[in-house]
Amino acid sequence: MHYWNSSIEEHGPESEKLGAMAKSASAFLVMGVIEKDETSATLYCSMFYYGPDGKYLGKHRKLKPTAAERLIWGEGDGSTLSSFDTVLGKIGGLICWENYMPQARMSMYNKGVQVYLAPTADSRDQWQHTMIHTSLEGRCYVLGCNQFVTKDMYPNDLPGIEDLEKQPDIMCRGGSVIVSPLGEVLAGPLWNEEGILTAEISIDEVVKSKLDFDVIGHYSRNDIFTMSVKDQIEIKKI
Repeated sequence: MHYWNSSIEEHGPESEKLGAMAKSASAFLVMGVIEKDETSATLYCSMFYYGPDGKYLGKHRKLKPTAAERLIWGEGDGSTLSSFDTVLGKIGGLICWENYMPQARMSMYNKGVQVYLAPTADSRDQWQHTMIHTSLEGRCYVLGCNQFVTKDMYPNDLPGIEDLEKQPDIMCRGGSVIVSPLGEVLAGPLWNEEGILTAEISIDEVVKSKLDFDVIGHYSRNDIFTMSVKDQIEIKKI
């Protein structure tokens, strides 16, 4: 297993490989990683962002590890609630069950996110409802990504491999999905197989969808509610 050292995240060999992949495909790439902070030796569940030119753009550290994850990973401090102003629109997102945290979602909406990324390890049917709800609430495209994992993908020399004997052959069935700003499923969900989902998006649809509901606009009631996030990073123009 490889860990990203946060002090060399832009230049480490693993990060350089991901940047090269993004450049080769001329695509934005967002990758879930296990990041090790050099100063504290703390592990974080993180998302790293790369541009079509292969450059590392930034990251987000998960704010609250889920359940037993707290035995392994630390908590992000909120300073990495990042978003990026790109040619595809404003991109940003949250990791797994962070997407159940209303204030975390609201922090992303306040950044004007138009393409909302939601990587997860939750393959339950109910997760699909969360993806649709988020698209309707934020009036944004939602790209939900999950892993497809089978038991035979684990190496035979993995410590504790015997614990997998009673597990089903399919350990995680996936469920990746792309949802429109009005809650329409454009692609997926993809179950029980590897694959790539694609969909055409238009930021004009984001604008249109906010005519009748805009959680940070005419539905915000800033005279009643206030929202602030400690050390939140400004949107970066890419």
